[in-house]
Amino acid sequence: MMNFRRKRVVRSTPLYFILYFFLLRYLLALVCSVSDWFILGVTIGLCLLHFVPTVLETGKPRFITRLLSEIYGVWQWFSVMYLIEVIFIYVVKSFIDIPLNVIYILLAIVPLIGIYGYSHAHDIKVKERIIKFDNLDDDINIIHVSDVHYGTLIYKKTLNNLVDKIKSLEDSCDLVVISGDLADGSRIIDDDAFLPFKDINIPIIFTTGNHDYYPGLDNVYRACQKAGMIILHNESYQYKNLNLYGLIFSFTSKQTATDEDLVNAIDSQKLNIIIYHAPYNFDELSHIGFDLQLSGHTHGGQFHPIVWAGDLLYGYNRGLYSEDFDGKIHYIHVTTGVGVMDYPIRWGTDSEIVVLKLRKK
Repeated sequence: MMNFRRKRVVRSTPLYFILYFFLLRYLLALVCSVSDWFILGVTIGLCLLHFVPTVLETGKPRFITRLLSEIYGVWQWFSVMYLIEVIFIYVVKSFIDIPLNVIYILLAIVPLIGIYGYSHAHDIKVKERIIKFDNLDDDINIIHVSDVHYGTLIYKKTLNNLVDKIKSLEDSCDLVVISGDLADGSRIIDDDAFLPFKDINIPIIFTTGNHDYYPGLDNVYRACQKAGMIILHNESYQYKNLNLYGLIFSFTSKQTATDEDLVNAIDSQKLNIIIYHAPYNFDELSHIGFDLQLSGHTHGGQFHPIVWAGDLLYGYNRGLYSEDFDGKIHYIHVTTGVGVMDYPIRWGTDSEIVVLKLRKK
């Protein structure tokens, strides 16, 4: 039986074949003359690079399959960028003639951005944001982490780097909250996968996102438990003046909390925080009584021009937002996350962990 990742690869490969063939045909036609048979061969090779490593990696992780998957991920990003450029160039050429050297310059810009974007995607930034509340007794600092996407593209090196960043902050912070997509689904998750987190000396709270289901939620939970994490699966955790509720998020699972469950989870004597992977239902959850929502999922769009599209499509795409509901200010924080989705490139967003400094007004 195929898992989600394999199904997605099988279904998408024919579409990518058509896209790559015509993209390469029109792209190469801008600078040279190449036969369709050559383009067909290259296209077949790219589709094999898409299909074979991904299918093999989900069965048994290997260095070579991770390397090939990363090479393909970079090419996927290049294909998106060159598709945009090719459309732009051919539209402009229908009105005015573009000199060949200008076309060369336009095409050369993409690799330069790619080099920057690849390096930037692997550099985890630490950010700080201050949020003030009336109903808070003590100053509390929460390290908000999301979308690690541990798998083929994000592996042990990034995980160890993330843990080192968190350990450098643990003396000044109280909690770590991971708001979903700790795993990616592109590889199996064994019991020791998240063991580096065990070295962190402050509580780590984890609530699942949609990608955590793809390698098997039981596998992810076992690895989290072995790493000493606190798993909130539609349940609450009390810390000082905080009431944290973890609401699971999935596109397929029906095991979700009801509105009655959420109302009963509110503690009127505490600051109520909901951990919910996707930045959805902020108004409903605020009306129920949650003062702060911690989300991820969007990656902030990850790279331009998807960043701008994300800003338009998602009401809350990246950063800290506040809204007045029922005469009271409520907040949602959407982190752009640590890892990447499919493309190991960030351009216009950061790989980040955010220290949320909760302060009394």
